[in-house]
Amino acid sequence: MDEQQQTASSTQQSRRRQFALFASNFFKHPKMLGSIIPSSPFLVRRMLSHVDWARTRVLVEYGPGIGTFTKEILRQMHPEAILLVLETNKDFVDYINSAYSDPRMQVIHGSAADIQQVLSERGLGPVDYVIAGIPFSTLPDEARENILDATRQVISPDGTFLLYQFSPNILPSLRKTFSKVTREFEPMNFLPAHFYRCSP
Repeated sequence: MDEQQQTASSTQQSRRRQFALFASNFFKHPKMLGSIIPSSPFLVRRMLSHVDWARTRVLVEYGPGIGTFTKEILRQMHPEAILLVLETNKDFVDYINSAYSDPRMQVIHGSAADIQQVLSERGLGPVDYVIAGIPFSTLPDEARENILDATRQVISPDGTFLLYQFSPNILPSLRKTFSKVTREFEPMNFLPAHFYRCSP
């Protein structure tokens, strides 16, 4: 087997491992993931196209799963930027740490509701972008409102909360919490996704 074949084989094995991990966790915790399939490249590109990478220094990602967004964020973010990743699933925390080793990234096994405490402990100021795909519609009302409120509190005045959902049910809560909310739709995803941009 030549080097090119070895690389292709390694990539296939990695993708199979990612899918197996994602699928097994979907069946264990369907309300935490929302879909059995990770986000499509179309959705990743659409969401991240709204990030001003040149000026961004602090990013936060809620619920990275197997790192579909994480990988692309690390590829595009500034050398001096910091990415905080919050994940409640220990399997995904371990996977992210092993698969995407990068000194700019800090992976926290914890809830998005604790983002204020996480930032304070690390001496980090306002966040430029929060990126999320956690299924807010399946969360208890209080948990959903706590996460949204905490998110608004930590975003800088010119920062943005970017999130996708498979249900439009989150829209009233977003409009209640944020001063400006715009919505788009990405059909090239399984499931088709609603994408929101929220400003504090």
